[in-house]
Amino acid sequence: MEFAEWEPTYELILADFGYDRVGDESVRNRMAELAEPFDLDRLDCSGLTVAVAGSGPSLDVELDRASDADRVFAASTATDRLVDAGVAVDAMITDLDKNPETGLDRTERGAPVVAHAHGDNGDLVEEWMPRYDAEHVLATTQAEPVGPVRNFGGFTDGDRAAFLADALDAAELRFIGWDFDDPGVSDEKARKLRWAERLLHLLERRRGEEFAVLDGRRAHIESL
Repeated sequence: MEFAEWEPTYELILADFGYDRVGDESVRNRMAELAEPFDLDRLDCSGLTVAVAGSGPSLDVELDRASDADRVFAASTATDRLVDAGVAVDAMITDLDKNPETGLDRTERGAPVVAHAHGDNGDLVEEWMPRYDAEHVLATTQAEPVGPVRNFGGFTDGDRAAFLADALDAAELRFIGWDFDDPGVSDEKARKLRWAERLLHLLERRRGEEFAVLDGRRAHIESL
């Protein structure tokens, strides 16, 4: 997705949450100083089925749907849960706020980490990016891309993983561990899940298909 296409949605997210675009751009600029260009061919998904793993409670009972996928893109702590269950993760998608040590271990072993910069995680970018092996980090932003920092679309770790797989030509997106109505999350996280739902709805329309994870929900999703 080109930034010109993504920008109107980005502006809606900024307005809804009261985020500062200048803050996003400031941390993005610092990320650009710390990051290196990443070879996207390492994560090529052409013609492949990609399991996009969220970290909801249902992940534990859906592991088999990840184990037989061609690639697995996992949001944040879903990475640890999948690996602990013996499922290899091809890319960890994170904004560094929950398990940055997992990202460090992955880059030290040469495994890709998709690290995201936004206005609220500048301290984490400063702490962890210099420690990560930059060769194995794909740096992303929700603002306009600059230098090695890319923007494939998406807002939360999970839906960014889906947009990334789409950008890398995945033939099928398989969603596991997605619980939009998880009662155990904070109010802010619940709002973010509503946005993740809207963004997946946008993505399925772009792809001309319907994701099973949204079945029974579309009538109540506000379209973008």
